[in-house]
Amino acid sequence: MTVSTDPRARHARWVAPLCWTAVALEGFDLVVLGVVLPALLKDKAWGLDPNTASLISAVGLLGVAVGAFAIGPLSDLFGRRGMMLLTVVSFSVCTLLCAFANGPWLFGVLRFLAGLGLGGVLPTALALITEYARIGRGGSATTVLMTGYHVGAVLTALLGILVLQRFGWQWMFVIGAAPALILVPLMVKFLPESKALERAKEARRNRNPLGVLFRHGYGRATIAFWVTSFMGLLLVYGLNTWLPQIMRAAGYELGAALALLLVLNVGAVLGLLVGGRVADKIGYRRSAIVWFAAAAVFLALLSIKLPGASVYVGVLLAGIFTFSSQVLVYVYIARVYPAEARGTGLGAASGIGRFGAMSGPLVTGLLLSAGLAYPWGFYLFAVVAVIGALAIALVNRDPAPDAPADSPVPDAVPAPES
Repeated sequence: MTVSTDPRARHARWVAPLCWTAVALEGFDLVVLGVVLPALLKDKAWGLDPNTASLISAVGLLGVAVGAFAIGPLSDLFGRRGMMLLTVVSFSVCTLLCAFANGPWLFGVLRFLAGLGLGGVLPTALALITEYARIGRGGSATTVLMTGYHVGAVLTALLGILVLQRFGWQWMFVIGAAPALILVPLMVKFLPESKALERAKEARRNRNPLGVLFRHGYGRATIAFWVTSFMGLLLVYGLNTWLPQIMRAAGYELGAALALLLVLNVGAVLGLLVGGRVADKIGYRRSAIVWFAAAAVFLALLSIKLPGASVYVGVLLAGIFTFSSQVLVYVYIARVYPAEARGTGLGAASGIGRFGAMSGPLVTGLLLSAGLAYPWGFYLFAVVAVIGALAIALVNRDPAPDAPADSPVPDAVPAPES
């Protein structure tokens, strides 16, 4: 019996847990600002007001968008292993430095710099997971990866309860950076490089990965993915930011409104676990369309004040389909583009999506200020979900020839070669 000496084969089992941990840290870091903001607003030395706090949040998300755009192509050109290490080290260092910021402006700069690294984590992790997933489990592997984000977000809230009043807001950032002391050495030792990248090395010498997104018939799919990603993340961030306030406007008590937010995120995790399995069986394009369409139905249903426990069921179903819709889009993106442009395609879609993430809370906040959030906020979200479904339906590409042939997409129409 011959034992493989290829370190990539020996270390393949490390890809999923290492990438999952990195995505969990991303979830922690992107949610931590919301957890510490009440304490920062009370710090008289900082003189922070809600407008400045909103600006810091927007600047951080802008950094994430820029990072996603930049790191995606770099991972295709120079390797995903190195880019993953770079992103984890950079956002962890900047997160740690946030604990020592002496005012809102330095804090905002550090949040932007941390965002650059955070933006690169997801497209790089998705590209690696796509390649190393077992045959027939590509969708499940990707959606399980994304549960890391929600676990990180939940841990942030729990740590905020335990840490903020006892030790101060600074310790939230110290705790958020500390796992890198273990994760980075493990990545150095066990995270393999992409096999597909090495196979495509010759092709990369004469090809700009960003240009691939618009050549050979990929342009239509690229635009469709961008529109869908904008809509998908608008839903995620709009709902997560304002759902409690919308439900308060609908007449629910504060405790019930907060409980509904928790139910929404429980639904998100369930949707990820179920959505990946469905995608592996019926195809990535078809499952994404179904998920966005179902999200539209259940979001519209929430415009009706449901009696008793049925509102919790409605919010749970909305969470199941809304939050995992965009993840199914990432699954599809990772299989449409060839290996030499996969990170670029994922990074570009993620970067465009971050502008939707900034727009969601802003637009919903305007509806709240105008007293129209209920029921019109849910109508808006339903329309956004419909646009997402229509956009993904316009994708005209089958999976790339070098993508894992683990789930054919029979309902996709191949584009003519140009």
